[in-house]
Amino acid sequence: MNTENQRDKLRWRRKPLPELVRLAWPIMVSMLSYSVMTLVDTLFAGRLGAVALGAVGFGGVITFTLLCFGIGVLQGGKVLVAQAVGASRHDRIPGYIGAALVIAVGFGGFTAIAGQLVALGLPALADDSAAVHVAQRYVAIRLLGAPLVLVAFAVREIRCALGDSRSPMRTALIANGFHIPLNATLIFGLHLGVTGAAISTVIAQSLEAALLLLVQRKDGLGLGAWMRRDVVDLWHTGTPLGLERLFNVGSFSALVTLIARVGDRDLAAHQIANQVNLFAVLPMLAIAEASGVLAGQAVGANEDALVRRVARLGLVAALIFGALCAVVYVFVGTLIAGELTSDHDVQALAARLLRIAAGFQPFVALYVVGASTLRGAGDVRYATIAMVTIAWIITPPLAALLCFHFHLGAAGGWIALICEWAAGGIVLYTRLERGRWMPHAERARARLAEESADWDAARAPVSG
Repeated sequence: MNTENQRDKLRWRRKPLPELVRLAWPIMVSMLSYSVMTLVDTLFAGRLGAVALGAVGFGGVITFTLLCFGIGVLQGGKVLVAQAVGASRHDRIPGYIGAALVIAVGFGGFTAIAGQLVALGLPALADDSAAVHVAQRYVAIRLLGAPLVLVAFAVREIRCALGDSRSPMRTALIANGFHIPLNATLIFGLHLGVTGAAISTVIAQSLEAALLLLVQRKDGLGLGAWMRRDVVDLWHTGTPLGLERLFNVGSFSALVTLIARVGDRDLAAHQIANQVNLFAVLPMLAIAEASGVLAGQAVGANEDALVRRVARLGLVAALIFGALCAVVYVFVGTLIAGELTSDHDVQALAARLLRIAAGFQPFVALYVVGASTLRGAGDVRYATIAMVTIAWIITPPLAALLCFHFHLGAAGGWIALICEWAAGGIVLYTRLERGRWMPHAERARARLAEESADWDAARAPVSG
């Protein structure tokens, strides 16, 4: 297909901002789905005391750590589909969809089994923490839903790459609307406590997966279209993303483990501040993900000049949102913390952590927009190596030093996070602006052309 026809298919090329906004705000709502469920668990667990609150926070981090590799791999499906859309190779999309669902079910089953073993070993991380012991059952139950969580994520990524970010948003709203009353009933009505929080979250996530499958079924699940090469392509594209998520979240889990060793008060305050801060980070991530989708479509359409333009628009939007959140943290942080716990010591420390979080919002914007746009352009491996290296060199060792040697507790861990976000944001966005991703974009187009030729030949009728 010639370049002029490709440009015609890229309808947003002259006005990328409206398309960025159109994609970003439903992605934001969808991404908040997972976090809102854990936030609701946090809100209700806070009424049970610091131990229950810390257990939900610690258990949520461990749960996400075990899921994050599969989530990262499935993000590769979004990259492949977005590039296929940009290149107008819609015949390649069903195979990618089927491959994503196969990987989601397979890896989800493995994660569910592995999660039970991990839950048994959690007390070894902080044996004197009552919260960690309570978190055992929370983690074991949450991870039983791993296959459906990954299936939902796979469909959500595919829909966004196709330009449909509203269907995942609607399913997320329905699932969360169901989760809140169910959570209250199980935790307080049936007196199941933290166990009830885990059960209600698994049920709500299963509902979300079922609704997303019904949406995608209308356009096809691709289960009869995928080939071995589709799985291999998705695995090769997604594995660096999976490793990046695994090691980055692993670094964050190491930070949480250090905070747990400080004490249950610090762990509870960290959980409150972290959940509140997700409402700043996730919208910025949504903007970044939309930038990545458009960058992938631009690369597929051989419109590399659009990549930087989209990234700059995304960065400005993320910076504006981050600045608003920083103002809220500084002036309303204490009030927010007071709504999530009745423990005055935990309230004061959580408000302090939110003031620290206000300082790293600009760096978060640089970090997430730079990383997502590089991925969409095909520069996946560099982003992975840079993010993992920076996370592990800076956060755990600096957090340990500040937490224990300087006796800053959870605040020391959050100062370490500022340093990680700053270093990562500068490195990633600088690479984006300098155009070091362009050779990877060329290779992505060459791969798509080669695979399309092979796919066409494999399905051509045999004469004679």
